Amino acid sequence: MKKITSESDYEKIMAKIDGLMALGSDHVSKDQLTEIRKLALAAQEYEQHKYTLEAPTTLTGMIEMRMFEMRLKQKELAKRLKISESKLSLIMKGKQKPDLKFLKSVHSELNIDAKFILEHA
Repeated sequence: MKKITSESDYEKIMAKIDGLMALGSDHVSKDQLTEIRKLALAAQEYEQHKYTLEAPTTLTGMIEMRMFEMRLKQKELAKRLKISESKLSLIMKGKQKPDLKFLKSVHSELNIDAKFILEHA
């Protein structure tokens, strides 16, 4: 499979994937499944290079990104960090400074790099 280098190539590949997927899993041959996998990998590689997200530059931004990745609501995060929902809300809104216990929990529970926390807390 050749590398996708333009948006028009990407759109053609996606249309081809859609067409093959529309056949349904019961009507797709092994060769077609192999083709879908190859096309999807090429599309994924293109997407990863074309659509990059900037890394968060604040602690709250990093926490929000981790919440999104882990599919956590603020209520669930508060429970996981062993703090009240109101305290988490105040910290996330910038109305209260995070304490050491909070920062340790963020590091261990959300796997946020300690250096990032130290630089942005």
